[in-house]
Amino acid sequence: MGWSRNIRAAVLVAVAALGLAACGGGGSDQPAAQSKGGAPIVVASFNFTDSQILAEIYAAALEAKGYPVTKKLNLGSRELIYPSLKSGELQFIPEYQGSAITTGFGAEPVKDAKGEHEQLAKLFEPSGVSLLNFAAAEDKNTYIVKADLAKSKGLANISDLKKLDKVVLAGGPECEKRLTCFKGFTDVYKLTNASFQTVQEFGPRIQQLDSGAVTVIPVDSVSPPAGDQKYVALKDDLSMIPTENVVPAVNKKVLDERGADFAAVVNAVSAKLTTDGMRELNKRVDSDGEQAADVAKDWLTQQGLA
Repeated sequence: MGWSRNIRAAVLVAVAALGLAACGGGGSDQPAAQSKGGAPIVVASFNFTDSQILAEIYAAALEAKGYPVTKKLNLGSRELIYPSLKSGELQFIPEYQGSAITTGFGAEPVKDAKGEHEQLAKLFEPSGVSLLNFAAAEDKNTYIVKADLAKSKGLANISDLKKLDKVVLAGGPECEKRLTCFKGFTDVYKLTNASFQTVQEFGPRIQQLDSGAVTVIPVDSVSPPAGDQKYVALKDDLSMIPTENVVPAVNKKVLDERGADFAAVVNAVSAKLTTDGMRELNKRVDSDGEQAADVAKDWLTQQGLA
């Protein structure tokens, strides 16, 4: 998940210097109906659109059921967030299973959603963090080619790139050495015809793809290009990329104190989240300029959850 977002890692040190208390926003401007009282549940997000929308969705769903919530959004990467999650300063974050395992704990994911859920739960357990149900929605690296090239050359899977005389993969500099990116093309898929080109920014990367200067680029599965008919998303037929199902990671003390009703509210949200649906929500924020909080509340209303 997130080659198009890795450029934001540079802000990590600056964000850390400001401190978590200065980040994100507070709770809802409206009082929670039938308030269940107690200390506010601190809901956090990473520093990219999809994560912020998800945090807004879960936070608004909880508030709609009377749970007090404080939001701390756009905090940064796992390196910043995990210590505060494990200490209990942050108590709830929508996570992505595969990346949590690899980046958060340096482990090798088992690459199926149920197995990753069990694996991640065990990794979090010593820190007093628990997982609720994972969603069908995934935010993972997806590789796209131009639709006309896919049609003319019969490209449906990453393996099919072997049919081409040459393949140029464009991505951020970190892509070249990672097994879920270019290194996977050479080591997993054995693409001897592949070369790598560093194109840091996502906009120029799309332009290079459109012009034919490069063959294939990574995008997030929830980003608009992944569903655009101008492109074809290649199937990862050798499973070099772990599943990235959305899963709420919650402080165990909060779960114990709030009980089954709290878990039911969160699980009801997860049951409705899909990759296609999240792609549309991301488009509304990134392309159409809507506020993540407004998009989240609109989605909850449409789903009958608010």
